[in-house]
Amino acid sequence: MLKTSDDKIIAVDCKLGLDENALYRHKDYADLRDTSEEDPLEVEASLSNLNYVKLDGNVGCMVNGAGLAMATMDMIKLSGGEPANFLDVGGGASAETVEKGFRLILKDPNVKAILVNIFGGIVQCDRVANGVVQAYKAIGDINVPIIVRLQGTNAVVAAEIINNSGLKVTSAITLAEAAQKVKEALL
Repeated sequence: MLKTSDDKIIAVDCKLGLDENALYRHKDYADLRDTSEEDPLEVEASLSNLNYVKLDGNVGCMVNGAGLAMATMDMIKLSGGEPANFLDVGGGASAETVEKGFRLILKDPNVKAILVNIFGGIVQCDRVANGVVQAYKAIGDINVPIIVRLQGTNAVVAAEIINNSGLKVTSAITLAEAAQKVKEALL
């Protein structure tokens, strides 16, 4: 905004954000996108169909569902951490999706721990647990603690998969337990 000498207010610059969910109605608007003005991790995530928003914290979040993501970020704050991102992997969290999510989160040098919080309603928890194990092995040595909370269909089997994986991954049953494990990991 600029105020002229005759007291008029003029807009001289603006930033416009478009809801990507509406671009199918305005395909011509997609051509206006300038990815150089966006966070590179957010651009990379969108290419993988992941819903990712970079934040300033120290705990990476991988969650399915926006509501659960918000609750997870609240629990991270209550446990003394700060969310480093919002990452919703959606209802079909496969090994490939989990690996892409880990790779995105691990590109943030501020991340000191990762909390995976998945509710297995549509997706079965054992499938996600196997995805976590496969993703970890594909990436190699991960130098930050990973806490995995899987609740819902086959959650008990999922915890066994995580606990018997031999990897530096900790399982949790409740969100409060997961938050406590995040707190311990940050000490």
